[in-house]
Amino acid sequence: MQMKIDLQGLRVIVTGGTSGLGLSLVRQLTAKGARVAFVARTAANVERVAAETGAHGIVADIGKKDDIYPIAMQVTASFGGIDVLINNASSLGPVTLALLADTDCEELEAALAVNVLGVFRLTKALFGALAASAREGRGALVINISSDAAVNAYPGWGAYGASKAALVHLTAIWDEEAKPDGIKLLSLDPGDMDTPLHALALPDADPSTLKAPELAAGEIIETMLDALSVRAQLFPGEQA
Repeated sequence: MQMKIDLQGLRVIVTGGTSGLGLSLVRQLTAKGARVAFVARTAANVERVAAETGAHGIVADIGKKDDIYPIAMQVTASFGGIDVLINNASSLGPVTLALLADTDCEELEAALAVNVLGVFRLTKALFGALAASAREGRGALVINISSDAAVNAYPGWGAYGASKAALVHLTAIWDEEAKPDGIKLLSLDPGDMDTPLHALALPDADPSTLKAPELAAGEIIETMLDALSVRAQLFPGEQA
């Protein structure tokens, strides 16, 4: 018989948490009782979402190396550790989208800085805290948000697609390497969503053909719960 798993007290950090998929994740996770910290660049948006959800907002830029350890320190100091890291923040690279031959090196660097290096640095900074969570029997999980552009060669999506392809392989390798520490790493493609990032890339797209970010967030949370099924045995007093 499948045991009931809830999110009460689960410590989660979400990057890019003030719009689109990230905002939906913050809303749904907090509503289900998780302790959530989220990261975004714009202070006014961070304050608004923190006030709305009760989550712990952090103003920072995942693409900036000097912002990474302050994020990790704030989360671990506030929550005493971390159980789940959702690397959701993304950069398109050139806007509007451009062929690779027309993409500036700096635009490719911008996509890599957020989509690969930012994920790598934040995961590395929180690796010890995640390993400690695993040792405590709480489970430890990193979810990296990918895209079908990581596997399909869409013209104009070169910087984004190449960075997401690197992210997928980075995730797969790290998942193998982190097994002795009890940490699971997953890359998930939520599908084409009606989000500000998608609108920025394809402003003429019909929103009715796109997945609602709320639906995608629910699917990701279900996958998260499956990966953390061991949590059902953590706090017997909390399980119905």
